[in-house]
Amino acid sequence: MTIIYWILGGVVAIFLLSVLRGAPYVPTRKKDIERLFDEVYRLQAQDVLIDIGSGDGSVCIAAARHGARAIGYEINPVLVLIGRWRARQLGSARFVLADFWRQDLPRDTTIVYTFGDGRDIQKMAEYVQKQATRLKKPLYFVSYAFELSDLPLVTRNNVHFLYEIKPALHIKKT
Repeated sequence: MTIIYWILGGVVAIFLLSVLRGAPYVPTRKKDIERLFDEVYRLQAQDVLIDIGSGDGSVCIAAARHGARAIGYEINPVLVLIGRWRARQLGSARFVLADFWRQDLPRDTTIVYTFGDGRDIQKMAEYVQKQATRLKKPLYFVSYAFELSDLPLVTRNNVHFLYEIKPALHIKKT
């Protein structure tokens, strides 16, 4: 019985440490994910969706089922294992145990999804801007539940906000 308490204590500690480094685990509602891909951004076979803080993998799994490739970044190892287990039949969804702030997005990334919080959403948009500039191409950025006031919206529904983030222009000095 003592071992069970140690295991439960370890899992709780992992979740608490994840909250200190990132956002708490709050799953996206399944019907909202479906509405995202029906109303806000229709995924194509060439799309590669990146989920920042992928949690249990619901968004990546839905994206894969819509025909896109999906990569979820998550700092909580328990949630990475859950996502991998849930997506075990899908070859087009994978989960990476990593701090996305220290990752470069893959070259073929087309859309970045996040369920951030009010304190981090602007920072996430800046991260995507840096990645768009590095990749030298625009990236779509979807925010669940939090609107960015300084970026023009491409479209939205009641809970998702879609932005196109273009690479920053670098002017060479002569």
